Amino acid sequence: MEKLIAICGLNCATCEARIATINNDDELRKATAEKWRTAYNAPDITYEMINCTGCREEGVKIGHWEMCQIQKCATSQGFKTCGDCKKLESCELVAQVHKFAPEAITNLRSLN
Repeated sequence: MEKLIAICGLNCATCEARIATINNDDELRKATAEKWRTAYNAPDITYEMINCTGCREEGVKIGHWEMCQIQKCATSQGFKTCGDCKKLESCELVAQVHKFAPEAITNLRSLN
C-alpha cells in the first residue's frame, strides 16, 4: 500500500481529498465535503474546497493549509514531519490528530 505521510502522520495516499484531486472526481469531492461537514462540525466546507495533493507533495493544498498550526510548528523548526520532533509523544497540538487517527503516530514512528 502506498504511503504519503503528512507532517502530522496522516497517510495522504488514502485521503479522500487527495484521491478526489488526483482523479478530478467531483462526486468524491461532494461526498467528502458532506462527510467532513458532519465529522468536523464545519458547515462551511464546500466541495470546491476539496482539493489537495498532500501537504508534503507538490501541488494544490487543502484550504486550511496556510492556517494549520501543526504545519507552522514543524516548518518553523525545520522539521519534515512531527516525527522529527523530540516532543512528539507529549505534543498537545499533534495529539488532536492522533486521538482520531492513532495510525498517524505509527506512521511517523515508521519514518525514523
